[in-house]
Amino acid sequence: MGGSHSQFTEEELDDYQELTYFTKKEILHVHKRFSMLDHNVVLKDKNGSIEMAKIIDMPELRVNPFKDRICKVFSSSGDGNMTFEDFLDMMSVFSDNAPKNVKVEYAFRIYDFDEDDMVSARDLREVVNRLTGEQKLPDEDMQTLIDNILEEADLDDDDCLSFAEFEHVISKAPDFINSFRIRL
Repeated sequence: MGGSHSQFTEEELDDYQELTYFTKKEILHVHKRFSMLDHNVVLKDKNGSIEMAKIIDMPELRVNPFKDRICKVFSSSGDGNMTFEDFLDMMSVFSDNAPKNVKVEYAFRIYDFDEDDMVSARDLREVVNRLTGEQKLPDEDMQTLIDNILEEADLDDDDCLSFAEFEHVISKAPDFINSFRIRL
């Protein structure tokens, strides 16, 4: 193992491997990517926190309309800034090896903008607005779309999607797994 291995003990690498969907080699690669975001922070402290602004500038996140939510959901401090372990978690969940149920759980958290453990009509409106970008839907079309989503997915008629309801809808979306990934 090369010099880059020395930043982590064998025990730390074992722990990271146990807690992620990565090999030790992939973990070291993720750390290299993390270091490249703000080398000075990582040089001072391998578990230092990197600002969200630098993370969302990664090529994989730069064009993602949910980049701020992704950072906040994976940030242990909740502000979008990330330690290496936060970053490793994010990269692991978005990896090809992460199971679909883990990806669905994080997608739910990302789409739950008000963090009330439900995806409400307001959350759905925000999701659609972000997905459509500058081609915003007229209010009437937006309401029709939200009503249709809730009609199809809201099984208990409480005008919100619980995690179970969200999971049921995502299970019908075959392309979900391919859109919820970042390649190393």
